Amino acid sequence: MQQAEIGLIGLGVMGSNLALNIAEKGYRIAVWNRTTEKTQAFADAAGVLSERIVPCETLEALVSAIRPPRPIILMVQAGAAVDQQIAALRPLLSADDILIDAGNANFRDTMRRFGELEGSGLTFIGMGVSGGEEGARHGPSIMVGGTQASWLRVRDVLTAISAKFRDEPCVAWLGRNGAGHFVKTIHNGIEYADMQMIAEIYGILRDGARLDTEAMARLFEQWNGGRLESYLIEITAKVLAASDPETGRPMVDVIVDSAGQKGTGRWSVIEAQMMGVPATAIEAAVAARGLSALKAERAAAEEFYGAPVTGFDRRDIREAVDDLELALFAGKIAAYAQGFAVMQAASKEFDWGLPMATIARIWRAGCIIRSQFLDTIAEAFEGAPPANLMAAPRFVGLMREAVPALRRTVARAALAGIPVPALSAALGYFDAYRAARGTANLVQAQRDFFGAHGFERIDRPGAHHGPWGG
Repeated sequence: MQQAEIGLIGLGVMGSNLALNIAEKGYRIAVWNRTTEKTQAFADAAGVLSERIVPCETLEALVSAIRPPRPIILMVQAGAAVDQQIAALRPLLSADDILIDAGNANFRDTMRRFGELEGSGLTFIGMGVSGGEEGARHGPSIMVGGTQASWLRVRDVLTAISAKFRDEPCVAWLGRNGAGHFVKTIHNGIEYADMQMIAEIYGILRDGARLDTEAMARLFEQWNGGRLESYLIEITAKVLAASDPETGRPMVDVIVDSAGQKGTGRWSVIEAQMMGVPATAIEAAVAARGLSALKAERAAAEEFYGAPVTGFDRRDIREAVDDLELALFAGKIAAYAQGFAVMQAASKEFDWGLPMATIARIWRAGCIIRSQFLDTIAEAFEGAPPANLMAAPRFVGLMREAVPALRRTVARAALAGIPVPALSAALGYFDAYRAARGTANLVQAQRDFFGAHGFERIDRPGAHHGPWGG
């Protein structure tokens, strides 16, 4: 029997869709799931693609079915399950075989696993996959971290199954060990911020302008034809237009306002803090999800303090709504600037040489944060990269145009009692970033007063102390 080009373990939703994508692109794939019945049922349900799917009842059969050097994709739950699967496979594999973790792993786990396999003859790839189940089936954005040799072994398959933007594949090798999973983590952090800012604009439209969901849907659809064109704006319009089949009410109005999270957004904030890179809009978005989960506490607090005083003056509504598109655009730029700044810092710290322009390009299709201005980001990072995306000439012009609307929007929301934590954080980040003289001189004086930490003077070099004593 002809050997498979690649193997896959874990036939959940993502694993099944990825396997079907690989088979559809003409590659023979061996699959295994710990539940044998599920493995065979998957192959039986694959229709015409079943001739390229090799269902295996044991790990030994899976390994034997793949052409050496054997790449095997692990689509199992992140964490201990990955380590257990690696341990089970190691005795069965040969030199140069490749284990590929395609889950939402913590990049530090990926670096550890990469190190543990060095010298064993085996190698490891940490592969970020974005696009959800639809992307896995029809074309995700793929971020690869590992050795170049292992990347070359799987490049053809991954290129074939990846999303395409104007015929350009949205897949790239980004660096060694944890590079791919780190970039996916920051992708998800930006995604958190983007989604939160959109939700805040929705809150302003609902509670400030008092628009109904039908009007909001039309507005988001209109925005998707301009500077805000993106997957998240597109689906927001569709979500707001949908009705609950049971009650006939707008679907969004029957959903509990408590959002979950799986960890990648939180990791992006932790890593930003570890490297001392401000990522305040992303932090605010992660915190907002945490606050959303405190549903009972929020209801009790409203009893203590009363409901927010929401609603804009009728004379102000048109101007307020007109500002929202630019306000969201400015906030979005700030969030991307923060995400790319974190990646730039990590690239230096871990010696990855992350290709920022390439990262922007492979996010243009397949992934959740795909948007029209990723081309502009890619152009900004070609040649000499800017210290910050907001310092790139093209983005300086965009922010000059958009920030006044963001400022008015945040001010109106604050006065109306409408929470906009991510938009507020984006504005604060911009204002602090563009201020040549800030207020940290007072902080340094305080630190020296209570801890004798010392400070630098503006008129001569060296460490100094203030006249605080006696």
